[in-house]
Amino acid sequence: MVVADGTGTPLAVHLEKASPSEVKLVEATLAQVRVKTGPRRRGKPNRLIGDRGYDSNTVRAFLVKRGIEPIIPARSNNTVATHQDGRKLRRYQRRWIMERSNSWVQTFRRLVVRYERSDNIFAALVHMACGLITLKRVLG
Repeated sequence: MVVADGTGTPLAVHLEKASPSEVKLVEATLAQVRVKTGPRRRGKPNRLIGDRGYDSNTVRAFLVKRGIEPIIPARSNNTVATHQDGRKLRRYQRRWIMERSNSWVQTFRRLVVRYERSDNIFAALVHMACGLITLKRVLG
């Protein structure tokens, strides 16, 4: 799971086995986000744009409780989508920025197919890839 800012720069990465759903990983991923809002203060992101994999009323309530605006389209079988406003879903069109960030991570061949047996080495490679992407975005 990768959390990125509005320009696609990775802010946080959370690695987990392939079996848990995205809904179960939201808390652990957002716990790693550190957004600097002032010279010394650390804040939180203003909004989270997620795909239908994040569609859960529990996740929406968790985000609102933390002061994060959830922009998550409802699945067709979720007839009671709480914290849902159709006007805010227009921001969902900017989801392509996150998809582009995922493709930047996928340009590193060792991450596309996992060759490492050790979780620590794989996590280090993912963090190094995100660091290189961030340096490229900052330095140009």
